[in-house]
Amino acid sequence: MTRGLRLILLSLLMLCAGLTAPARAEVVVSFYSHDFGDRFPHAFIVLKGKVDATGEVIDANYGFTATSVSPAILFGSVKGKVESSEPDYIAKSDRQFDVAVDDATYARVMAKVAEWRDREQPSYSLNKRNCVHFVMELAEIVGLKVNRKSKLFKKPKSFLIEVKELNPGLG
Repeated sequence: MTRGLRLILLSLLMLCAGLTAPARAEVVVSFYSHDFGDRFPHAFIVLKGKVDATGEVIDANYGFTATSVSPAILFGSVKGKVESSEPDYIAKSDRQFDVAVDDATYARVMAKVAEWRDREQPSYSLNKRNCVHFVMELAEIVGLKVNRKSKLFKKPKSFLIEVKELNPGLG
């Protein structure tokens, strides 16, 4: 009997006996946009799931924004911060797509979040380092194609739709 046939038979026996193989843990990274308004960030990620190696349950979200929104952001770099949003803000935002990641990719996502959080100030630039640039870098880490020359860096929803179009498997 071939190895493949043995695995199929074993799986069928387990199924008939009401047994299942342990579910593989994974973290799902969801990319969100929020139409413009007085609350920020307008592009952010939500992470939910479980780390396979440790069993750690993940339920977090991160976006990047200016620490203080004022006309100063129109004239150059200002202080920036990585922040988490409240559940009501997430509920009122648009989830554009999800990507399931393994432990190593999750660790790289968290390292990139830490890199943005720990940047030298001023770190926020409307034209070079805003919430869309933040999610673009995270999209690359989870394996998505992005347009680094996009004209949509000030349009979070449109940018994420562009990413979705560049990655047909997301639809």
